[in-house]
Amino acid sequence: MFNPLWIGLGSAFGGLGRYWLSGWIAQRFGETFPWGTLFVNVSGSLAIGIFATLTAPEGRWLVAPSFRLFFMAGVCGGYTTFSSFSLQTLQLVEEGEWIQAGANALLSFALCLAAVGLGHLLAAHFNSAKGL
Repeated sequence: MFNPLWIGLGSAFGGLGRYWLSGWIAQRFGETFPWGTLFVNVSGSLAIGIFATLTAPEGRWLVAPSFRLFFMAGVCGGYTTFSSFSLQTLQLVEEGEWIQAGANALLSFALCLAAVGLGHLLAAHFNSAKGL
């Protein structure tokens, strides 16, 4: 019952962290390359990997399932959805599902890049349309 609230609260923390940290890095290293986004994606993937393993049933830390949701789906998900993608791809690799892991990586990259391009084109068309 409270899980959606925990996830929402964690997402708020994660989103604020992403905004602050990526902006801080961009100010320090410049905005000609998305260093802030890259750092957030890598650090979020590292965080979810560490936390998921340490709090798994065979892990060293015992935490409530609601706290796992708060941190993994909420904080990490709000910080970067790339962390979830990375964890799921790693799980496919660990299960020996190399083709599915590769397909997930390739399709995620290609389809998301295509989707952002399509979204850009649709919005640009909408912006240039007269009388709408």
